[in-house]
Amino acid sequence: MDRILYSVLLLIVPVFSSCGMPVMTQDSSATEERLRTIASMILRDATFLFVDQKSGQRYSTPEDASPDIQIGLESPYNDWRYWNGVLNIAMIRLADVLREPAYAEFSYRNIAFSFDHYKYFEKKYKGEGKWNCPFGQRFIMEELDDCGAMGASVIEVYRRDPQDRYRAYIDQVAEHISVTQNRMEDGTLVRSFPRKWTLWADDLYMGLSFLTRMGELTGESRYFDDAARQVINLHKYLFDGELGLMHHCWYSDLQRPGIAYWGRANGWALLAQIDLLDRLPNNHPQRDTLLLLLQRHIKGIARYQSSEGLWHQLLDKPDSFLETSCSAMFTYVTARAVNKGYIDASFISVALQGWQGVISKIHPDGQIGGICTGTGVSEDLQFYYQRPTPLNDVHGIGAILLAGTEVLQLQK
Repeated sequence: MDRILYSVLLLIVPVFSSCGMPVMTQDSSATEERLRTIASMILRDATFLFVDQKSGQRYSTPEDASPDIQIGLESPYNDWRYWNGVLNIAMIRLADVLREPAYAEFSYRNIAFSFDHYKYFEKKYKGEGKWNCPFGQRFIMEELDDCGAMGASVIEVYRRDPQDRYRAYIDQVAEHISVTQNRMEDGTLVRSFPRKWTLWADDLYMGLSFLTRMGELTGESRYFDDAARQVINLHKYLFDGELGLMHHCWYSDLQRPGIAYWGRANGWALLAQIDLLDRLPNNHPQRDTLLLLLQRHIKGIARYQSSEGLWHQLLDKPDSFLETSCSAMFTYVTARAVNKGYIDASFISVALQGWQGVISKIHPDGQIGGICTGTGVSEDLQFYYQRPTPLNDVHGIGAILLAGTEVLQLQK
């Protein structure tokens, strides 16, 4: 159906979800209000300060504190973790759509803040404490978690604020992912744990969020070729064609996948695929294959959407809890795919119903419930069932902003 005609029909007829349930079309002003509330909370709570873990004393720079005390970041929004990379990217995207420069300024300041201060902690925590110190992953750079998503956000900032120190870091990340990061014989990015070698669906985003932007930044096809190879290989190892879902992991030594169809792992994989298609040259030889893989994955996850619009922590286990971050990721990817013409417009109902479910988890002050905390791979399903969901866990906030921003484009 013609996109313009479809948009008109949305104004006069109810939309139905893939399971036949009616979906109310939301007012774009209500979506914008929710997004501004979340962004305002971030701007308020991102203090760009350090704090003594025992006394609560606050410092503008780590050098202001006595060297014998342990200081940390007052706000988790200012750290160097992969979820902060997603948040930085989402705030820049929100600034562009709402024409609100303060949101992008947060991301610019966040990157500069890390670059200004990470060397203090690198010098102080060269031993085992480096994993938990502020900006630790900035100088560890051992796995894709350490540099992929944050490196992607540095590229986004560099395009607007081209500092030499940012470009030096970008080139360092490109070297790590392309040359140093562990890979299988077929070139698939892999981890050395919990077994040697383990493929994680999460890593599709951790690698591709950077590779696709590096290809766009440099114009070098090798980054796109590598990204396309990762998508095709991960689908080969992890995608269950019968269920339409990705396993959380694959154990190379056992030659089998893990047992869990974890929601957020599927979300990361879908975010990676949409990132790649958004930047891939139209004449790339793998474009049609990648488009079909994306469509297959979206159709798969659409089958598991609950009547509340949300998806479950374990996608094929309706007795597991409804989880907010994967629901936001699926909402974003589906909305983006419709907006970009990657999938037919009938899937608009999945995105709109998904956004209804996500906003039901947003509190009036902008804080968000139901986000699963950090999660490794496991063969124990109870591990997934029992993961904590602390209020306002940063793992999902960037994804929620991306989802709302893309749904806003549908509504307008």
